[in-house]
Amino acid sequence: MEKFDLVVVGTGSAGSITANKFRANGKKVAIIDHQPFGGTCALRGCDPKKVLVQAAELVERAMGMQQKGIKGKAVLSWPELMSFKRTFTDPVPESREKSFRKAGITTYHGTATFISENVIQVGDGQLEAEQFVIAAGAMPNKLNIPGEEFLIDSTGFLDLEQLPQDIVLVGGGYIAMEFAHIAVRAGAKVTIVHRGELPLKNFETDLVKLLLKATRDVGIEVILETEVKSIERTGEHYVVRAKQQNQEITINADIVVHAAGRTPELENLRLENANVTYSKRGVKVNKYLQSVSNPNVYACGDAAEGGLPLTPVAAMEGHVVASNMLKGNKKTPDYRVIPTNVFSIPPMASVGLTEQEARNQGRNVKIKFEETASWFSSKQINEGTSGYKIITDQDSDLIIGAHLLGSHAPEVINILAMAMQHDITASQVRKMIFSYPTSASDLVYMV
Repeated sequence: MEKFDLVVVGTGSAGSITANKFRANGKKVAIIDHQPFGGTCALRGCDPKKVLVQAAELVERAMGMQQKGIKGKAVLSWPELMSFKRTFTDPVPESREKSFRKAGITTYHGTATFISENVIQVGDGQLEAEQFVIAAGAMPNKLNIPGEEFLIDSTGFLDLEQLPQDIVLVGGGYIAMEFAHIAVRAGAKVTIVHRGELPLKNFETDLVKLLLKATRDVGIEVILETEVKSIERTGEHYVVRAKQQNQEITINADIVVHAAGRTPELENLRLENANVTYSKRGVKVNKYLQSVSNPNVYACGDAAEGGLPLTPVAAMEGHVVASNMLKGNKKTPDYRVIPTNVFSIPPMASVGLTEQEARNQGRNVKIKFEETASWFSSKQINEGTSGYKIITDQDSDLIIGAHLLGSHAPEVINILAMAMQHDITASQVRKMIFSYPTSASDLVYMV
């Protein structure tokens, strides 16, 4: 049995950072993954999705500018787009593994299972370590419905060689919204089925309503307050049966995509054998990201209970874990200012508190909310839907929440996040000189 100072489970951002930092400090390190090396974001999440989004946005821009100087429609070729996407994803596993080996990190492919508190099994072999990092990522939630096996997940969608004509997306989170906007621009008929009153429950309601209207206007059917009860296969097609109030509705589809949330991928690890306490939200950790029940185990990224399931958060947590394991528990993750995006068309971006959250805290707030389709930044590209909501604490003049909808929202939100992180007041933002005309220069009117 080979012995290591550290064994890491997972090769995404969080796991890679901890493994490399440990190795840089002269430690003997092993890393394990049952999937191709690289993690969700690089292989089957953020990065490949964004490649598809960019193509869909080009189609939308060309369509929006018809009779405004642009002639001829842009047509999205799905097979060609998939080939282009693979130029980003295909090199990742080999490149990631080579970088590990070059650093002197031992790599293992296979499912990791704890045998005891300091022994983990991979395939037919066993590894012993003084410390472990659980950075195993997440997997689609189990829906526990008949026909669940007919669903394809986000990985399957991002690997489709041909795009089917009729697509049903189960769920109302960012995956459903993003995939719907990609697919409809590629010529598919798209239906979203969501059990909630509105999609995107963690985003600012007023902007979600604007995006929902834009989503329906482009031809995406969004069925709300409806729960999928079963999926049946009929030849090469599927029938989705759902309950809407007290009625059953049926929807025909060529594929049905799981977009109903994700859960930490922990079930095969047998964490109980390592005395590691966990819940459906992840490994239970203290403020240093250390297991509350086994001090030799830390967790980060989607596998840890607490932080948002975002790649930048996973990376930040990876740095925190590595520091605490090497130098003692001194660092804690900072979740105060975390910008996040929905790459729909138009995209939506958010950082900080929503209006409802701020009011629930009893804050003395100033709210600025406006639709901005008539503003130059939107009108110049004939963008029919855009807007913002900025929440400022009136006592301190600090921005405590910022929410944007529009083509440049994912970039501009970072300026507001920086202002929040460094306590730059709304008055100071208004006095800044931005390059003009840009979407960033609109900030002086928003705050």
